[in-house]
Amino acid sequence: MSPGKSGALAGLRVIEATHALAGPFCGQILADHGADVIKIEPPEGDFFRRIGPYDKADRDRHYGGLFQSCNRNKRSVSIDFKKPEGRELFKELIAGADAFVENYRADVLNRLGLGYEELKKINPRLVYTSVRGFGDRAGGASPYMAWPTFDIVAQAMGGWMGITGPSPDQPFKVGGGPGDTVPGLFAAFGTLAAMFKARETGQGQYVDVAMVDSILAMGELIVSTFAYTGVSPAANGNTLPGLAPFGTVPTRDGTVVIAAAHDPQWRELTALMGRPELADHPDYNSEAQRWVNRDAMMAELETFTRQYTKAELKDMLGGRVPVGPIYLAEDIFQDPHFAARNMLPEVEHPGIERKVRVPGVPVKLSGTPGGVRRRAPLLAEHTDEVLREYGLDDDRIAALAEAGAIRRGPAAAT
Repeated sequence: MSPGKSGALAGLRVIEATHALAGPFCGQILADHGADVIKIEPPEGDFFRRIGPYDKADRDRHYGGLFQSCNRNKRSVSIDFKKPEGRELFKELIAGADAFVENYRADVLNRLGLGYEELKKINPRLVYTSVRGFGDRAGGASPYMAWPTFDIVAQAMGGWMGITGPSPDQPFKVGGGPGDTVPGLFAAFGTLAAMFKARETGQGQYVDVAMVDSILAMGELIVSTFAYTGVSPAANGNTLPGLAPFGTVPTRDGTVVIAAAHDPQWRELTALMGRPELADHPDYNSEAQRWVNRDAMMAELETFTRQYTKAELKDMLGGRVPVGPIYLAEDIFQDPHFAARNMLPEVEHPGIERKVRVPGVPVKLSGTPGGVRRRAPLLAEHTDEVLREYGLDDDRIAALAEAGAIRRGPAAAT
């Protein structure tokens, strides 16, 4: 049964031929909000299935936690694009789709006769979205278009690593994979925008998303500073130029962030510190002066924060000035905010008796909420199911399997 029965995007069918994280994350967002996302995998499956983390009780290892997270709510169909029968079958699926999302290297699908120009002949209303390191020709042919890319490359060339870290000679990547997930977000938005237009005109279009472009687009400080001053901003730890206090401070048991840079916030903070005289001190009585004298000001603040634990400061300052403890995963799992917002929903995992948690859906729609309705699929789990929905009978499905054009899933899969 198709999963896309609830959510704002219920009724939309998205074919996804992606691997790793950027493309799957785009499809995950659409699936979370009700689209029927059919993940097309080669016979060996998305290589991300073989990336952990794994539960120690999982002996089957159909997939790990990362694959579970970015492929929940989808169905899996395995088609071998190298086989002519597989390519023809794929075109039949495209004929009934609203959108197609892929993140192969540039020109790979063109060489197989599965590029946008060919597919739009089959389905003129098709929205064709590609997510690549440096984009495709539609948005401007980059000299690096054929380069393979991972998150860290996008962060490096998109400018984030140049401003992240304790100092200019120690560049750091941002934790996690924003070089993948940020492009995935933009791709989901672009796909929706193009589908909205296709419903009005009956004409689809190509949606071209580059990972490096997406990182640059989120680097407002990088572009604005150089555009207006001719100076490249550099890494300066956890501060934000011109704002103080704004950054990390030590406590008795760890670190918290405090961002009380504006005058009313600073005055409130000094009162909570029991040092109201600092609010009117000539070195600290304006936003500009606090930035100029930030080292001395931060020393005053740290003398205060070192007396307390993270929890004590959160209770003392929370709701009064912008403050937040730096959480590890165990802290997130214990904080009532994330429970109240359903940001750690449980989902089944094949081969494990207990349920596991995945990141929840951050966009909360009041009338048609998204959600995590089903686990990530086993490889080819829904091949027969989907092909029957497209009208293929058992004889043809068996013939395709015999030709090696498809892989059929486990008979007992649920």
